[in-house]
Amino acid sequence: MNKDLTVGKPETVLWKFCLPLFGSIIFQQLYNIADSLVAGKFIGENALAAVGNSYEITLIFIAFAFGCNMGCSVIVSQLFGAKQYGRLKTAVTTSCIFSAVLCGVLMLIGIFGCTPLLHLIRTPEEVFADSRLYLDIYVWGLPFVFFYNIATGIFSALGDSKTPFYFLAVSSTSNIAVDILFVKAFDMGVAGVAWATFLCQGVSCILAVITVWRRLRAIGISEQTVLFDWELLKKIMVIAIPSILQQSFISVGNIMIQGVINGFGAPVMAGYSAAVKLNNLVITSFTTIGNGISNFSAQNLGAGKFDRIRAGFRAGLKMVWCLCIPFCILYIVFGRYFLLLFMEKSSAEALLTGRQFLWILSPFYFVVSAKLSADGILRGISAMRQFMTATFTDLILRVVLAFGLSGWLHSALGIWCAWPIGWTTAMIMSVSFYRKECKKMICKD
Repeated sequence: MNKDLTVGKPETVLWKFCLPLFGSIIFQQLYNIADSLVAGKFIGENALAAVGNSYEITLIFIAFAFGCNMGCSVIVSQLFGAKQYGRLKTAVTTSCIFSAVLCGVLMLIGIFGCTPLLHLIRTPEEVFADSRLYLDIYVWGLPFVFFYNIATGIFSALGDSKTPFYFLAVSSTSNIAVDILFVKAFDMGVAGVAWATFLCQGVSCILAVITVWRRLRAIGISEQTVLFDWELLKKIMVIAIPSILQQSFISVGNIMIQGVINGFGAPVMAGYSAAVKLNNLVITSFTTIGNGISNFSAQNLGAGKFDRIRAGFRAGLKMVWCLCIPFCILYIVFGRYFLLLFMEKSSAEALLTGRQFLWILSPFYFVVSAKLSADGILRGISAMRQFMTATFTDLILRVVLAFGLSGWLHSALGIWCAWPIGWTTAMIMSVSFYRKECKKMICKD
């Protein structure tokens, strides 16, 4: 069901729109969590380390898919808010054509470049073969990743956050069952984990694309549409390229940090692999709500309702802070038990590594969630220069401090301390940029 986000009480509208998005991302994260959980429980600590090591590289590919998602979603949101339905359909087909070409290029890079990259980040010999095997299978599933992201971006742009939730709920729970089947019953090892994700993402993608295509056909228009439009592509790229660069540089930064972590050995790698999955569950939840704020802002920008954009930020901030409280309590108090879900026979060093990571980062979820909410507004109103400035500041600080503090302390503890510093600095910048842009919109109104 398409939903106009430009009418109704902003806080109520945004909560109803974002809560299914939050549910969707929980199930989306189950893909990666299930992979690590099954690898750690049924294969071993080295397999857990291999999946975690590979995960940082897969995030580069996901960054491009996410950028295509945001570029398409924001522009389609603006056109939907302005009720320009013919151009909306052209924007969708333009995004699909561009994404298909980009996906093909990335597959070629992945096929020939993953092995050198694993060497570059100093992957230990005992986990190298499994890391490479996982990545080889993952790369062939990239079309599913790309087109699923495009489909969910369109659903969100049309104000429908429930349909993606239904798809992910089914496919994610199925992925857990198939993971266990391939690994436990068929004894396929890390390959079974990768193939399970490949199959379940494929089914989810196909169903999502078919559904969104039917939804678009139901939107009646009188004018003739074209399949590809260079002007619309430029507008999409204005959003997509900074989003791709943001996620790509974050992924590259994480890979550099992974290289530092790898120098401390497989137990630290395994502890970090488990803890970072739990952390990413939270951060991705905040990011997804930020994306919802982007769609809300974009529709209201298209409709010229600037006052609703500020109300959307306040509502979004309440939402993410409500999520921060239970996550902080769970990770600080019960973090050990969550980590043990991933480890059948965990070493003391691996468990301590994961607990230290969660203890240091979780209190700062209130900070990073405020940044990601402000980022949602900046993306939705196409203030991408400001968005990029804050994001790159965060990344650069985290990478530089991870190298510096870990060397100074001679411990991985220094790496974890870099996160809060980067988050706090970037939050101050993003919120300041948001306030400045809102003042500009009020002056124009």
